[in-house]
Formats: sequence, C-alpha cells, structure tokens
Amino acid sequence: MFQQRTLKSPIRATGVGLHSGVKTTLTLKPAPVDSGIRFHRVDLPDSQPFRVHPDQVNDTRMSSTLVVDQVRVGTIEHLMSAFAGLGLDNVLVEVDAQEMPIMDGSAAPFIYLLQSAGIVDQAAAKRFVRVKKPLEVHDGDKWVKLEPHEGYKVQLTIDFQHPAFKKSSQTVAFDFADTNYIDAIARARTFGFIHEVEYLRANGLARGGNMDNVVVIDEYRVINEGGLRFEDEFVRHKILDAIGDLYILGHPLIASFSGFKSGHALNNKLLRALLADPDSYEFVTFTRREDVPSSFHELPPLDI
Repeated sequence: MFQQRTLKSPIRATGVGLHSGVKTTLTLKPAPVDSGIRFHRVDLPDSQPFRVHPDQVNDTRMSSTLVVDQVRVGTIEHLMSAFAGLGLDNVLVEVDAQEMPIMDGSAAPFIYLLQSAGIVDQAAAKRFVRVKKPLEVHDGDKWVKLEPHEGYKVQLTIDFQHPAFKKSSQTVAFDFADTNYIDAIARARTFGFIHEVEYLRANGLARGGNMDNVVVIDEYRVINEGGLRFEDEFVRHKILDAIGDLYILGHPLIASFSGFKSGHALNNKLLRALLADPDSYEFVTFTRREDVPSSFHELPPLDI
C-alpha cells in the first residue's frame, strides 16, 4: 500500500509575515490519518482548526490567504508547496498571527523544518486526485489548465518586459518522474520590483519584505548581494507557488499542469472549476507500489 504521511514529532519556528510585517510563531504537529492539512489560529481564543480547501482561499492579493469565519491565515503557498514536495498528507499547522512567516522567501526553510521533525508513514492509503479530462480557465491573456497524465508534471511561462528577465528563461517545465523537488524548486525565492514597494505598503502588503526574504529588482537588475540562486529563479518560484496553490486541493494530483502568466487567483479558480465538475476527476489509491505513477516513487525518504 502506498501510504499517507505525517510528521514524527512537533517542530516550531518564528519569523515575520511578508505582507503584515508581524512576528509569527509557527508550530507544525503530527496529525491522524485522513485529517488532511489543518490550520489553527491559536492566538484567537474562539477559533477552531479547519481543513484546507480551495473554497477557503478568499484573498489572492500577492499570496494565497485562507479566510474562514473571518479568521485569516495568509501566505500559505510556500508551506503548502513544501508539504507537496515531501508528500505530507496530514499535518496540524498552528500559527499565532494572521500570516505564515516568510522565512527566506522560498520553501527551503520549511523543507528543513519538516525533515528535522521527521516524516513517517501512516496505516492508511494515500489518496490521489486523478484528472480525467482537460480543464482550462482564462483571465484575459492569462490561462492555466490541467490535463490527464499518468504522473505529475508542471510547465509555466511568465512574461515580464524588464531587463532583469531578458537574461533569464521565462519558461520552465518539470516532470517529477525525473525531477527532485528539493533540488530543482524548493530554494527559488519570491521576487518583487523596488518601484512597487511604496504602493504595496500603502495597501497593507509587503510590510515585512526585505532583501533577506525577497529577490529585489530595480530598473535594470537584481540588487540582492549574491544575485540569483538559479539562472531562471523567477519562473522556478512561480512553479513553487503553483505547486503550493494546487496542493490546497488536499491531495496530490495525477495530472499535467501548465500555465501562462498565472498567479494565485487563477490557480485557485482552476481548482474550483475542477471540483465543480465531478466528471473531470476521481479519487484513487494504490495497493501496490509498482502501480503508483513514477512521479511519486522518489518522494524524499522517511525518517529512519
């Protein structure tokens, strides 16, 4: 049986929210089989843990933010991407502020935390969502789509008319049958333009952003000391975001995802369209490991 996964032990970290600028303590805990990824605002005395679901994403300004009964949990996409990359099904996420800590702007610190806590198999089959027919959504010239594929692959194109991007590929594709998430994607950082900072902060965004957690671009170039981690770090980060946004579905996808100039809003719209059409997907489990698509064979190892 290809099994569900959770953490071996709790682990805690502190950091600052990218948009709120508020110090946050994050605690990640093991969770029972079939409980999914649940979030809990422990600073609010009347709040209860809730299971992540695409319908709860009700703010997509520069991030994916859950809003449930006026309880907000913001900027979850990097943590969700790390959960997807490590194949974690059941985790309780406790946070004492309205936003996840941004850490270094990538998923790598979350990967480190999760691996430090240890990852263990559970006595229940992992449930996948297999896409059965093509599904596409648009917003002007932007689009995203899911197509049937016996595995998991992602392809994305960004389109920025800026000198810093002309030296970098703006299209990237990864097939997880031969791609390691930790090596290829987890370290790619979020990015932003210095000329947008004043506008964003006036609208309650980017108040915790700095060059320790954002790749900052001026009129001509990246101004962070050390430059980029990958030649195509910009589009790799958009892939990181998309993987996290799609994992808000609560299950790994057996599908091909592709997009052009997509963002959090369009990614969420795609998931809602998928769930609205019961003929477009099915839940599947695997009793034999050899039947599992090869994209999932090389999930990082469990705690020993």
